[in-house]
Amino acid sequence: MVETVTNWSLRHRAAAILGWLALVALAWAVGTFVPGTDARSSPAGDAGTGQAVLDRQPIREPFWENVLVQPRSPAAEADLVTALTTSGAAADIRSEVSADGRSELVTFRITGSGTEIRAHLATATAVVDSVAARHTDVRLAQAGDLSVSGAVDKSIKEDIGRSEARSLPITVLILLVVFGSLVAAAIPALLAGTTVLAAFGFLSAVDNWIPVNSATSAIILLIGMAVGVDYSLFFLRRVREEREHGVDESIRIAARTSGHVIVVSGLTVVLCVTGLLFTGLDNLQGLTVGTILVVGLAVLAAVTVLPATVSLLGARIDRGRIPWLGHRPARSRFWAAMADVVTRRPAVWSGVATAMLVLLTLPALGMRLQDPAPTESLPRSIPVIDAAVRVQEAFPGVTMPAHVVLWNTRGGPVDTPALRRAIDELTAEVPRPAVVVPVDQALVVRIPLGGTGNDEAASRTLTTLRETLLPQTVGRIDGIGYAVAGRTAEAHDFTTQVLDRAPYVFGFILLLAFVLLLVVFRSVAVPVVSIVLNLLSAGGAYGVLTLVFQGGFLAPLLGFTPYGGVLGWLPMFLFVLLFGLSTDYHVFILSRIRERRLSGAPARQAIVEGTATSSGVVTSAALIMTGVFSVFLSLAAIEYKMLGLGMAFAVLLDATIVRGVLLPAALALFGDRLWRGQAVESLKGSSRTLHLS
Repeated sequence: MVETVTNWSLRHRAAAILGWLALVALAWAVGTFVPGTDARSSPAGDAGTGQAVLDRQPIREPFWENVLVQPRSPAAEADLVTALTTSGAAADIRSEVSADGRSELVTFRITGSGTEIRAHLATATAVVDSVAARHTDVRLAQAGDLSVSGAVDKSIKEDIGRSEARSLPITVLILLVVFGSLVAAAIPALLAGTTVLAAFGFLSAVDNWIPVNSATSAIILLIGMAVGVDYSLFFLRRVREEREHGVDESIRIAARTSGHVIVVSGLTVVLCVTGLLFTGLDNLQGLTVGTILVVGLAVLAAVTVLPATVSLLGARIDRGRIPWLGHRPARSRFWAAMADVVTRRPAVWSGVATAMLVLLTLPALGMRLQDPAPTESLPRSIPVIDAAVRVQEAFPGVTMPAHVVLWNTRGGPVDTPALRRAIDELTAEVPRPAVVVPVDQALVVRIPLGGTGNDEAASRTLTTLRETLLPQTVGRIDGIGYAVAGRTAEAHDFTTQVLDRAPYVFGFILLLAFVLLLVVFRSVAVPVVSIVLNLLSAGGAYGVLTLVFQGGFLAPLLGFTPYGGVLGWLPMFLFVLLFGLSTDYHVFILSRIRERRLSGAPARQAIVEGTATSSGVVTSAALIMTGVFSVFLSLAAIEYKMLGLGMAFAVLLDATIVRGVLLPAALALFGDRLWRGQAVESLKGSSRTLHLS
């Protein structure tokens, strides 16, 4: 099938190239001009129930801002209250003194609705700044619902911009080293760039029905660049190896071999990432669809426009050659020597490599899944984040309160004297003052949870609130529904659902990997060995993530402050993506080994030669992918740093220790038993099978 598509592209080069450009232009037009409203994600669990009740109300829950006055100054506090009152941008102004008496917190509600809210926030912020200018001996620090979320949104946009600006130069630089030619290096970069552009265009239309957030966009960008370049690299390196057969014939051979690997790899990534749908979390649906789009487009480009472009360029693909770069033989001497050493004593090397990976995995046994609060995610160099940290220190729990949503289960208003008495009983049991906010026919009770908002102390308070305080107070009133929403509750419920559904996701991926590799290699031992190697690779990445981000190892070097946890969804996402992306390396190497074995080479020689002719390409591809994912380490948000380090380390570990050492050792241990169940003799006569890799 791949060869048939490639042959069509070779016969219709102009149609293939112009068709791809037309597809990219169509995607851009769809993303730019197709009208629609961005779909909103719904939180999981009890938090989702509460948010759904609020979403049904004609008016939205008001936004609140906090201003820390430190040290405490009655004059500054009075000036601030007066100025906010006269501005018309603030209402329900109230003050609270800290437990140590050294700080004061002024809390107010932003007035207005719709587009007025942002304007009134700007007015209130200007008022705070003007009062601060009149009281230079006092710190006035503002941090609230809108100001903190605005800082987070701005940081995400800046991070995406930085990732876009940095990923392409790194990719081009590595491609120049690999190919040694400006033209040859430009082809994968341009193909990956147009693939990402097309994926974003179509994703903008999908966003009308499926939630797609900014973090998803950043992840799709890096996945698209990584797989787009990887697939082009696999194809182009095989074309170079077969150049003695002529341009078009070398392309056909590459289509039969590397093209087949690309399709298998792309299909595996697409199928693996669908495992995320088992979580039932709609904010992972956008990530799933986006990954499917960008990987599918990358595969399409690799088997259509890439062959047509290479055929059109012919020998001109090596123009712009840079001396001393790209002159690499098809057979890697380093990996040949490594495979030769490893296969001589496979038991010893298997034990050493496995022990090293298990040792790396050990820190993961103490992994604690916890999403960071905004004050833990972003650096304090951002003024609003610094203000939020100071507010949190003086008034624990204020910046991330629980939103207890109350409603009438029979319909109609909920506010009654009996409910107000129950609310008084409820708030009397919490350590900090609560605020009752009417939201049309519902009520929201904002209750500070203490701690940092997302730590163990806040989680314990949240559990007590849900399981004890609410049932004993408002739960005794007939016809009253209640649920706890808010940032803390959303993060807690999200992580809980991820953990509950993780066995289904992992089981699906493992079964899928087994079936796919069984179909490709027609051997039971091959998928079993492959799955064990992937598990060891993922375990090593988990251990490093825990050691660095939960334990704080290398924190000063990477520019973050550890908060005692690992992002809740990251281990599962890392597992899914790593299983998908590592498949192309695995299939590429195994196919080369099987090609040598089916041509009559002894088992050990087939392993050495297959590894020597494939591991160099795999290492180059892994370096590109590692470089792309390492861009995340330079971004501000700790979530991006975790994702970048986890994926970069996992891919590098997978392409070196796992595929270069442990895989040859495991294959040598099994010998010909690895291919048992395969009709070897009948395969020898099939050139298509012979040229699988």
